[in-house]
Parts: sequence; structure tokens; C-alpha cells
Amino acid sequence: TRFELDNKRPPSVAEFKEAFDLAAGRAKPEEKKPEEKPLGFFAVYHLFTGEMGVTNNWTKSTYTKFSSLKAHLKNYNKKLTLEGFDKATFAGFVAHLQTKVRQLNTTVAKNVGFLRWFLRWAAANGYYTGLAHLQYRPRFKGLDCKEVIYLEWDELIHFLNFEFPANKPSLPAVRDVFCFCCFTGLRNSDVAKLRRSDIHREQTPPFMSIVTKKTTARLHIELNKYALALLDKYEGVGLPNDKALPVISNVKMNENLHEAAEVAGIDEPVNIVSYVGSERSEVVVPKYSVLTTHAGRRTFIVNALRLGIPAPVIMEWTGHSDFKAMKPYIKIVNDAKVENMERFNSFGSNRSTTDEGEK
Repeated sequence: TRFELDNKRPPSVAEFKEAFDLAAGRAKPEEKKPEEKPLGFFAVYHLFTGEMGVTNNWTKSTYTKFSSLKAHLKNYNKKLTLEGFDKATFAGFVAHLQTKVRQLNTTVAKNVGFLRWFLRWAAANGYYTGLAHLQYRPRFKGLDCKEVIYLEWDELIHFLNFEFPANKPSLPAVRDVFCFCCFTGLRNSDVAKLRRSDIHREQTPPFMSIVTKKTTARLHIELNKYALALLDKYEGVGLPNDKALPVISNVKMNENLHEAAEVAGIDEPVNIVSYVGSERSEVVVPKYSVLTTHAGRRTFIVNALRLGIPAPVIMEWTGHSDFKAMKPYIKIVNDAKVENMERFNSFGSNRSTTDEGEK
């Protein structure tokens, strides 16, 4: 009778037995467990970086990027919750990066991508039920205006053959490592790992085989005469751990590279355009001041494209997996083609002037 009054229906056999046992004292009512509090925003973020770091084999620099993003999120609002993280919250965080932190739009766009990745993971794992990662799609000015810093072929050969003063003993080795990147497409971090045992001179043509640090892909790169000459230069030098070239830390490398390029006269004006929000900044600087180790890889790609080597072949050497990363370099080469084609427009007029002079 009690069951019927409470439930507005007669009990089933099983329900009757359960109710009878409770009424007769044969069983105790189950205690309701207190509802577990959902994990906080930053606790879930910690789970995300832990899982993704192991799954994707993150490098130290990737962990640093996500740690920096976490610090920016805490500075924006240390009481963030996943329940309250909506489109407006996302937009507010972006505004914080632009107005308070004064990050360039290129950097903000990267952080937006990282944060969206985290929210997608949180949603897929049941921690987040919002839609901010789907609804908020900001557009940033100036993402395509970043200057690609590289050496023209004439600059590269000049730098390769430049005789540094005797009072600059550390600069030739820095120059050599950078030029090796220019002739092979390797990152500085991969040249640092390159061992003499990775070089196969006995083959025709000679090549090197190396597993890259960033992507863990094995690259098979044929060696041209310039790269071989640089390796020969250090063949008899006793470098530690069987290293092929005298590579120093990337930070020290960049510092010395700026100086080496300045001494060698790599000072072509470079126009650097950047955006913070909608604010445009433009400054002209000498090329040596913005030359970094990664410019060696860019130099290799641009000059290879100018030689007419197909992009898929270059990607086999550099380890690029799609054409997206190649677009900036292809654009540079296409612009150069347009400039050279313009020469035909003046060819006829120059010829006519010359012919008239001869007459």
C-alpha cells in the first residue's frame, strides 16, 4: 500500500520484495553518495597537458608554450571555470592578450589555437559541455605579413667565403654551422645531433640519414658539394660525442650569428610589419639583426625553389608534411618570377634605342 501511494502504481515482484525487506528490517536503505564536485579549469588543463604531452611526445619547448598559456589564463582570471567558459570569456581572454600583454597577432593566434585544442579535448573527455571552441572564430590582421628572413644566393656565398678578423675566433664556426643549414635544410637542433656516423660518404651520391628532433621523422638528405666541404673542414677536429660540426646552444648561436652577419656586411634593409590588434607597427632594420638559425632552413627552401626543384622533392629533404608550410616560400619565388618577367617589357625599347644609336 505504501508503494502504491508513493508511486501511483502497484509494485513489481522485485520491487515488492525490496520494499518488504526494508519494512521488515531485513535490509537497510542505500545511502545516497554525495555528488562529486567537478574538476576545476586548471586541474583539467593539467590532465590535458599530461596526456597530450605523452601521447604526442612533446618537446620541452612545447611544454613551455602551454605553461606560458596557463600563466596568461591565470592572469586573466584565476577563478576560471569550465562551466562558465563561453564565447564571451574566450573573447575577453583574447582582448586581454592584445591590450594587457601586448602580444602580436601572430602570437595571439597561436595561443587561440592551443586553447581551442584544450577545450576540444575537455569536451571529448566529458569535462566541458560548452561550445566556445566551436563558436568563437576570431580574425586577426597581419597573419600573412610576416617577413620571411633568408639569404639571397649571392649573400650566402659571400657569407660562406668571408674571412673574419683574427680577433673574432668564434665567428667562423657559427657561420659554418649556419651555412650547413642553408645547404641542407636541417634545423640547428638537428645539426647539433648530427654525428659522423650519420654521414654516408661511400654512397653515390653521398647522403646523411638523421631522425629529426622536432618530428622524429627519419630524413635521407643527399649532400651537395657545399655541405660536403663544410663537413670536410671539421673532419680532423676532435669534437665531443662524434659530432660532425661544432654546434653551440641555440641562444648563443643566434647571438653570435647576429655579430657574424654584421661583420660580414649582411645589412640589407628589411621592413618588419606587425600588428597588435588593429594597431600596425612598421620598422626597417638591417638583416643581420633579425637573422636567426631558422633562416638557414628558409634559405635552403627559397634557393631550392628558385633552382626549379619541385616542392614535393624539397619536402622530402625538409620533412614538411603538407604544402601549407611551403606557401610563404613559393610566394617569394613567384614574386621574383613576376619581377624578372617585367624585364621583357623593357627589352624591346632598349634594343630599339641601341639599334638607332648604331645606325
